[in-house]
Amino acid sequence: MAVTDAEPATTGPAALIARLRARLTGGSSEASLTRRLAGTIFIIRVISAGLAYVSQVLLARWMGTSDYGIYVYVWTWVLLLGSMMDFGISASAQKIIPEYRASGEQALLRGFLSGSRWLTFAVSTLVSLALAGIVRLLSPWIDPAEELPLYIGCMTLPAFVVANTQDGIARSHDWMQLGLMPQFIIRQGLIIGITSAAFLLGYHLGAIAAMVASAGAVWIAMTGQMVVLNRKLADHIEPGPKTYDIGGWLAVSLPILLVESFYLLLSYTDVLVLQQFRPSDEVGVYFAVVKTLALVSFIHYAMSATTAHRFAEYNASGDKARLSAYVAHAISWTFWPSLAATIVLLALGKPLLWLFGPQFVTGYDIMFVAAIGLVVRSAIGPVERLLNMLGQQKICALAYALAFVMNLVLCIALVPRYGGHGAAAATSISLTFETVLLFWIVRQRLGLHVLAFGK
Repeated sequence: MAVTDAEPATTGPAALIARLRARLTGGSSEASLTRRLAGTIFIIRVISAGLAYVSQVLLARWMGTSDYGIYVYVWTWVLLLGSMMDFGISASAQKIIPEYRASGEQALLRGFLSGSRWLTFAVSTLVSLALAGIVRLLSPWIDPAEELPLYIGCMTLPAFVVANTQDGIARSHDWMQLGLMPQFIIRQGLIIGITSAAFLLGYHLGAIAAMVASAGAVWIAMTGQMVVLNRKLADHIEPGPKTYDIGGWLAVSLPILLVESFYLLLSYTDVLVLQQFRPSDEVGVYFAVVKTLALVSFIHYAMSATTAHRFAEYNASGDKARLSAYVAHAISWTFWPSLAATIVLLALGKPLLWLFGPQFVTGYDIMFVAAIGLVVRSAIGPVERLLNMLGQQKICALAYALAFVMNLVLCIALVPRYGGHGAAAATSISLTFETVLLFWIVRQRLGLHVLAFGK
């Protein structure tokens, strides 16, 4: 797949805009479409980051560092568990749906589009009830201030899981706005609206109130997304009989679930371990640092969300040359924007952290340590999705498992003494190890060069 970009010879702002437009829309149709879709996802995530930043700044100022730290702790559990309780179906949808379409298996396709959501909702509801029971059993050993927020978190999980499943279905049809906006923009907007209304009405805005607002936002956004998705699917898929191959879905999804689970554990271990060894106010500062650097991760996420189902499609068609060129394109458009975003964020780090409150500026040094792992990881692009889509889920899961274990051990070793600096160092070292391992696996298993530079 050749990507060619013509640059006008003129100078000035008009020429700069023309070059940027050519860069984004030029080249082959696949490259151009990928950049447009990835750009859409990135813009959604940037807007979401802005809304999340506003909500986190407001909550941090209204709640104080202690209540804010509890809220961050509970919400981290919701993000972690909610992202794992769909059996990996939100990710495997990008493999299953293109394959059903390519083979013309319409009954199986219709069955998956409805059955996957009912399956994840039913199981996540049962698991959430079990988790609430565990919270009850452990209540003598849980901080009383955390107990009710944890129960509210359990109530949030089923809607969170179904929203993730619908996101995977929407992305498999290139409906990026439908997949992402309910979770990342509408949900954040609702959290800001509900908490602001409570504050203005004079209610005490502690961890409990913040979790109630977050739970309501998740359920409302998921329900609206479901209504719109059902309408679009009705226009896109002809009605007919449905076949439910639950065993087949799980055979594809469970290995991907291992990959996603270990990645999420790797992503959230630092915050969870920090909560066990350091005061809640330190957790709040560290979380502010993570939120500030989130823009770098959004670029990687945008390319992963855009490319995964095309990796599966090109592999299913047997077009290896097209697949190889598409992979190289995805890696390049992950690394260089990530590097640029990191430089900008580090330059503006202090004023961005100050928005949370003057005390949060103490986390500025941590940003430099945490940024190392994100930049290194971006150098190989979305190769974990490539491995998942090409049937290499198990070896990919093993790589993530090893990186998670390394991160956990390093966090336990470093956090008690070095706090947020130790958590950031542990995560960066683990991400670097994971990057090297994935590069080697792709080279050995698929024979592809997956580094943004070199041959």
